[in-house]
Amino acid sequence: MTAISPRLAALGPAVLTTQLHSLPLIARGKVRDLYAVGADRMLMVASDRLSAFDVVMKAPVPGKGRLLTQMALFWFDELSAIAPNHLTGEAPESVVAPDEVSQVEGRSMLVRRLQPLPCEAVVRGFVAGSGWKEYVKQGTVCGIALPPGLDMTTPLPEPIFTPATKAAAGDHDENISFDKLVALIGAERAAELRDTAIRLYRAASKHALARGIVIADTKFEFGLDDTGRLTLMDEVLTPDSSRFWLADALREGRIEALDKQPLRDWLASTGITGGPEQAALELPEEVILGIHERYARAYALLCGGDE
Repeated sequence: MTAISPRLAALGPAVLTTQLHSLPLIARGKVRDLYAVGADRMLMVASDRLSAFDVVMKAPVPGKGRLLTQMALFWFDELSAIAPNHLTGEAPESVVAPDEVSQVEGRSMLVRRLQPLPCEAVVRGFVAGSGWKEYVKQGTVCGIALPPGLDMTTPLPEPIFTPATKAAAGDHDENISFDKLVALIGAERAAELRDTAIRLYRAASKHALARGIVIADTKFEFGLDDTGRLTLMDEVLTPDSSRFWLADALREGRIEALDKQPLRDWLASTGITGGPEQAALELPEEVILGIHERYARAYALLCGGDE
């Protein structure tokens, strides 16, 4: 992009990468920068980086990291009776130097370090994305046989649990069967993970539907604390990890998404959906603005915040 429109400029400067000198950097993920806080805690800072198809785009979405963080904090609190989470309850600003507060304020979480489970807990109330491709091909999702004749606007009779393995940076997550999950983490833990994820999805879906949003699907990540307790971690129920659809549109048989769908659609139109070619693409301003507007609307509806 050679010039920035007033609409894009109004979103303020984007935080593509944080640079904290007071804490050791652990890693930079697709969206979050992770810093060590002693041996038992970690500072997670959500940048404005944008990813799709497991590839980080060249252009960020200004303000996206703050929206993600505030949404995740809302949900961690809302769902705390169902599953414990990794938040310490301490202010992230308290562990950085004074000149670094502006980098972390509003976009970070101070969390306990956990032993991450090597999987993602995906719950689907509708069949979309990679699940839709499998369903069209063979009538199943992660090996679960589904009724014939479904379309993407048809709710499933009951939510289904469809785990996935977590891919290395640049690779695609892989859907796996429940039997493969059992082989990874054991039968008892797999059943606990499935049941907890479905309870979280049901509770979140009830809250969202009362506010005009259908959660078509979402993914949760869990770890184990030092007592072996299953603990919700990373981020939860944001447009980065969920498909949020407007309920009014869905009732009319249309899908109006409050997530990264504008980016997915635009990438599909270019024919580039992955790899280094995608990472080098210059995004149209309308795509960036469209994503910000949808994230902000989701936050306002779900969490009662300002758009």
